[in-house]
Amino acid sequence: MNKNNKKKMKLTVLVDNNTLIDRYFLAEPSMSLYIEQGGKCILLDVGYSDLFIKNAQKMNIDLRTLDYVVLSHGHLDHTWGLDPLVRLYTESNIEGIPHKGPAVLAHPLAFFSKIGGDGNEIGSLISQDKLSKHFAIKLSKDPIWLTERVLFLGQIERKNDFEGKKPIGSIMKPGGKEPDYLYDDTALVYKSPQGLVIITGCSHSGICNIVEQAKKLCKEERIIDIIGGLHLLDPSKEQLQGTLEYMNKLNPKQMHACHCTDLNSKIALSKVVNLKEAGVGLVLEYV
Repeated sequence: MNKNNKKKMKLTVLVDNNTLIDRYFLAEPSMSLYIEQGGKCILLDVGYSDLFIKNAQKMNIDLRTLDYVVLSHGHLDHTWGLDPLVRLYTESNIEGIPHKGPAVLAHPLAFFSKIGGDGNEIGSLISQDKLSKHFAIKLSKDPIWLTERVLFLGQIERKNDFEGKKPIGSIMKPGGKEPDYLYDDTALVYKSPQGLVIITGCSHSGICNIVEQAKKLCKEERIIDIIGGLHLLDPSKEQLQGTLEYMNKLNPKQMHACHCTDLNSKIALSKVVNLKEAGVGLVLEYV
């Protein structure tokens, strides 16, 4: 890779709810994005199963070369792929296949047990302690630069009054069970000379809050793209209207709505932003 290419970012959708037409990959209701930038390989989320590994193999992407595994939050559709990832690296070690040892980066609450409304576990099945025996783990509420241009946003400040306000199930903390407001929900941002690319997993903290944090930390107002889950699944009238008004004013160059974004929300968004098709197999490049 030459010097100029190292400054660019390449993003590949490994797992999403949808696949692209005539691209013969597999999908599931989860999210996994593969990012190459600055000579580093970053995986944002690992989906629900081993599909991200199978799709990566079909795309000729070697996940044994990862530098970072970033977890956007601790829900099952973003963390349950950790088990097959551990197996991939363990088997590589046993068979003498060259591989790196990626660092796992997440919010400090990401590995706490999470219980859904039906009483079932909806958090990571692998504990922080067990995972630490395989990969280095870095837990942070604070922003961290992974490369000169890719930033882990840390805990998202919830500034507006129409998103990120409702709990989903419960979180089991040392002091007992509490409503889970998903304070572990975070995202990545790519800072290019032309503006920002916001890269999300699920946006439980609110896509507008996420964009505002990225703009503040990067000191940049221009938004090139927003890609990932937007957590607009049967949203309240207030949340959808607030998001539409914000996006209309923000005027991003384009948006790729993935994963937890329902059809009605996509139709509404298409009226205020340049909404693009997204799905497994999508490859995007940014200068």
